[in-house]
Amino acid sequence: MLRWIMLALTVVGIALTFSAKSAGLLGVGLLLGFVGLFGTVFSLAADRVSASARPESAMAAPEDLAKMRERRPVAAVKSVSAPPVVKMAAEPNRERLH
Repeated sequence: MLRWIMLALTVVGIALTFSAKSAGLLGVGLLLGFVGLFGTVFSLAADRVSASARPESAMAAPEDLAKMRERRPVAAVKSVSAPPVVKMAAEPNRERLH
């Protein structure tokens, strides 16, 4: 709802700017237009972020977070196998190519 109010504020500000006959109305119209424009952009961004955010029920509990932060024992770390190391072929000597 707020984004529609900000969009209307932007349109009113721009319309007032183009129809102003005095410097005071021109300033008020510019101010309304810029404030409404920034408000519209930020409200659209907030809606976009809230649409892709995880719900509170999907968040981990504090106890689970504490368990995740605990350090694993060294034996458990060593038992995890590392990917095999691939050795690259030696690069030919460039001096002999010239």
